Amino acid sequence: MKLLEVEGLHASYGPTRVLHGMSFAIDEGSITTLLGANGAGKTTTLRALCAMVKTTGEIRFAGKPINGRGTEDIVRLGIAHVPDGRGTFTNLSTEENLRLGGYVRKDKAAVEADVERMYGYFPRLKERRKQQAGTLSGGEQQMLAVSRALMLRPRLMLLDEPSFGLAPLVVRELFRILRAVRDAEKVSMLLVEQNAAMALELADRAYVIETGRVVLSGSAKEIGSDEAVRRAYLGY
Repeated sequence: MKLLEVEGLHASYGPTRVLHGMSFAIDEGSITTLLGANGAGKTTTLRALCAMVKTTGEIRFAGKPINGRGTEDIVRLGIAHVPDGRGTFTNLSTEENLRLGGYVRKDKAAVEADVERMYGYFPRLKERRKQQAGTLSGGEQQMLAVSRALMLRPRLMLLDEPSFGLAPLVVRELFRILRAVRDAEKVSMLLVEQNAAMALELADRAYVIETGRVVLSGSAKEIGSDEAVRRAYLGY
């Protein structure tokens, strides 16, 4: 089943048009990656799905149009955004940051259980639960950003450059956990990632975008073996 369907998506910042009729879909329980050079429109695509930029075109989530809804409404529907820059509340503790992720939920006992579940995925956060979040390492802050988004119990997670600035070992661990979360909880993911090799290893499906348009799509395996993609993004 298609969880997200996007057709003819245009997006602009003021008079500057960034997306020019993007169309793509995400299957329920799958990981999809968007590949493209800097400035291709990857981050804008994620922002457009969250109503953070001006858009035209059709966006359907679980079969229903979500165009024109506000960002908070979209969060309540079950779309969680992990932005680049991580969005950590630096003066709050790790655990306070985590609890903020469940702020729209009424089921307080389930929120408590989910805090513990996140510590199961990210034991390092449990060790740092009382620590001021601004003092965490880059990798720990990224783990916190992901777990805070998961506290919403989303159906779809939008991840913007989760590996940015992280050591290769930390990236590998983070991607391993993302796969485990998808397998255990059937959370679909849309991943924007400069590390194309890692993204294609994790994803089921891939779209290559250039200047706000989809120029190539297919299974991650097909895209990874495409010669032009290999030269442009994988360096061989």
